[in-house]
Amino acid sequence: MSQPILSVDHVDLGYGSLTVVFDFSLHVDQGELVGLVGGNGSGKSTVLRAISGMIRPMKGRILLDGEEVSGAKPHQMAQRGLAHVPMGRQLFANMTVHENLLLGAFLPAARSKRDSSLEKIYHLFPDLKKNAQAMAGQLSGGQQQMVAIGRALMLDPSMLIMDEPSLGLSPLLVKDVMASIRRVADTGLPILLVEQNVKQVLSISDRTYVLENGRNVLDGASEELQGHPMIKKAYLGL
Repeated sequence: MSQPILSVDHVDLGYGSLTVVFDFSLHVDQGELVGLVGGNGSGKSTVLRAISGMIRPMKGRILLDGEEVSGAKPHQMAQRGLAHVPMGRQLFANMTVHENLLLGAFLPAARSKRDSSLEKIYHLFPDLKKNAQAMAGQLSGGQQQMVAIGRALMLDPSMLIMDEPSLGLSPLLVKDVMASIRRVADTGLPILLVEQNVKQVLSISDRTYVLENGRNVLDGASEELQGHPMIKKAYLGL
């Protein structure tokens, strides 16, 4: 069995002396789309911050491609091929879609592949090609989210992590964005998707972890979790 591209190994995470995530483990294998779900304040974004190098684990370790990266800084994680799609999209509203995408190719290696990366992104997201010269701020929320994903892909990453891409979108746009994330995963890029929208994540991901109050309360194949009594009661309102 090949080693996971990402391993989070028995970490405690928090801020100052406050621990908010306890003894948490997770792994993402090559070509997998893995969901990390839970309610507000469950610790999901804290796990993402630790993976992308914004905070250092209090205990345990994080490995990317078999190498320990606990304590690496965000720019070092980007250099190692980790791209982070932040919560709230964080686009430059008064720049064009094309210009926003180009900003993603900020590392020398990514810059050298800029044209082929753009071509791939426009193929994945035909809407962005049509709106390449439109101001990012004029797009719908769903299209803006696709720009944010496209910008991350301009890094030519080996792994993508996403924080709440469905936030603030209408149910119809959420479906579009989730379908676009699945399209990206189908290219073979491993993705860790952090979301409150449990139903949508279970419908597109391969495996899912459920966090509650900083602890892993459930994980497994997404298809199986859809029928789990706890998921149905707590998250699907069934």
